[in-house]
Amino acid sequence: MLFTEPLFLFLFLPALLGLTFIRRPHGAYANWVLALASVVFYGVGGGWFTLLMLASILFNYRMAILVDRAREKASGGRALVVAVAVNLAVLALFKYANFAAANVNGVLGALGGRPISLPHVLLPIGISFYTFHAISYVVDVYRGDASAQKQPVHAALYLLLFPQLIAGPIIRYREIADQLARRVVGLDDFAAGVRRFVVGLGKKMLVANIVAVPADRIFAMPSAELSPAHAWLGITCYTLQIYFDFSGYSDMAIGLGRMFGFRFPENFRWPYVAETVQEFWHRWHITLSAWFRDYLYVPLGGNRGSRARTYANLVTVFFLCGLWHGASWTFVIWGLFHGAFLVLERLGLAAFVKRLPRPLRHAYLLLVVMVGWVFFRAETLPQAWTFLQAMAGRASSAPTPYLVSWHLTPELWIALIAAVVAAMPVGPRLAAWRARTLRTTRQPAVAWSAAAISAVSLLLVMVLSIVQVAARTFNPFIYFRF
Repeated sequence: MLFTEPLFLFLFLPALLGLTFIRRPHGAYANWVLALASVVFYGVGGGWFTLLMLASILFNYRMAILVDRAREKASGGRALVVAVAVNLAVLALFKYANFAAANVNGVLGALGGRPISLPHVLLPIGISFYTFHAISYVVDVYRGDASAQKQPVHAALYLLLFPQLIAGPIIRYREIADQLARRVVGLDDFAAGVRRFVVGLGKKMLVANIVAVPADRIFAMPSAELSPAHAWLGITCYTLQIYFDFSGYSDMAIGLGRMFGFRFPENFRWPYVAETVQEFWHRWHITLSAWFRDYLYVPLGGNRGSRARTYANLVTVFFLCGLWHGASWTFVIWGLFHGAFLVLERLGLAAFVKRLPRPLRHAYLLLVVMVGWVFFRAETLPQAWTFLQAMAGRASSAPTPYLVSWHLTPELWIALIAAVVAAMPVGPRLAAWRARTLRTTRQPAVAWSAAAISAVSLLLVMVLSIVQVAARTFNPFIYFRF
């Protein structure tokens, strides 16, 4: 079930809000309602994989209690190893079995051996996200950062809560443990949640889905017809698509959580205004970066060892980050590409970049990120290489009936301009100016005008988004694949 489809917007969400707020304050009743609704939400798209999800919840609930009871003993460590190993084994089976078999068969074919026959394994929706949630839960309990949840519905709701279930943000148990037990939803909180949800809906429907059309068409073009202009337009559209698609989902998830009394961590902080790759990863998918830092990079030794060990740790983390995103060598190369630039920046590239004029610093970051997105978006490594050659002007393109101007519709121009503006922290600065004006002015008309403009703008975004919901076909979020 998508946040952007009529079934969710006009039936599931209103019905759930009505059922949740029948009784106050939020406690056991609301948790049961949200847990059951989350099962339904996942079951619509997950089908029989819902049973796998429920089994994972039961397993991790019991293992966390076992780890908590034996934390100071050797058996606690063994229980932790079992819990992490089982979670990773399930993820590996469903996400990487086909990828591993294909690579083994490639080697066997080169050696003249018989290929391995393996049934095609389907990927459960959101398995990467809820696996990371489960691992962080049992690890935090073992470290003493959290106590195992004794209430089954509370533990289930942490792993199952529908706003963040499919594509994050990745939430630590300790961040919402108190909110699971008790939370209060005031009118201001609910209104803030609605505003955040509408902003996310606008990002997805009014920007991401529109720029996705030329991005998909250009990446599907025959390589012989790909000109430099096509390639740059395609990767520009994809660069904007993936940001507004994923940050839009995160905004909607945070907004939905706020409506039900939860405070989720921020996941994006205008990453395209960064000036180095290091800064980019402090702004992009923040909860994933923090997860890899706390549960992989630091246990590997972080930056506490030699320089060589630190650089090896960085590359290892980003190799696994790429592999986490997808079972394909294109994702692995994307991760290693970013890891390599993080090492180069530590070796002195960042210091050099920071001495450049600001426009050149931004150009450097955007060029690196866009080249990386080519590997992220391409289906195969040869396609990625051909696309990069076209971007560099090294490929001769054959005549094509689909000129670049054919893609540049008025709708796309509007979406591109809106995307460029929204990718910068313009909104928060306007909000800060509005708040400062309301505090200092003594003219009620100014305050009312600012509030009216804000409300009308939000209403316009919502109406236009709903029009797009009605007009466009099924278009899931990009990170549903992971």
